[in-house]
Amino acid sequence: MDTLKTLIEISSIVKEEINRIRFVAEDVLVSDDQKSLRRSELNKAMMLGNSEKSKSKIVFATNEGLKKVETTVWAVDDCEVVLKAGIFIPIHAICHVALL
Repeated sequence: MDTLKTLIEISSIVKEEINRIRFVAEDVLVSDDQKSLRRSELNKAMMLGNSEKSKSKIVFATNEGLKKVETTVWAVDDCEVVLKAGIFIPIHAICHVALL
């Protein structure tokens, strides 16, 4: 499967719609290496978001399928990513993070 093609075909969403989404219950990543890389990318996104207002593309799993959002990451804790306006994405639902 072509990863770039797959990312392009994922439907985009604006961050304001995220609060209405139902996220998957289980972690979308299987291996500890994948989870560690996800955490590292989220921390980079947070640092760049706070220092340079840089945006990131976040791909996450919902009960309706994969969605993507381009936004600034404000904070990352053990369970969630915090976006502007108090919007949260559970880390276990995040498949991919790319710095823009």
